Amino acid sequence: MIDLSLQEMLQKLPPDLQAEVRDFAEFLLERKASQTQRPMKFNWEGALKDMRQQFTSVELQHQISEWRGNR
Repeated sequence: MIDLSLQEMLQKLPPDLQAEVRDFAEFLLERKASQTQRPMKFNWEGALKDMRQQFTSVELQHQISEWRGNR
């Protein structure tokens, strides 16, 4: 059965299992469509520039972790 195409395998299934395969294929297609990569937005860029004098980039990373409660 390994040499059968997907279409041939599908035709060998009873109608209720063909419907399950169709549902699963639709699920996979929807999941793939939702995972389509979109260009990154940098609308946050420069949002913390006023803190440039207060923190180095590493210190800012640590501060952000504290703000998030990760430490």
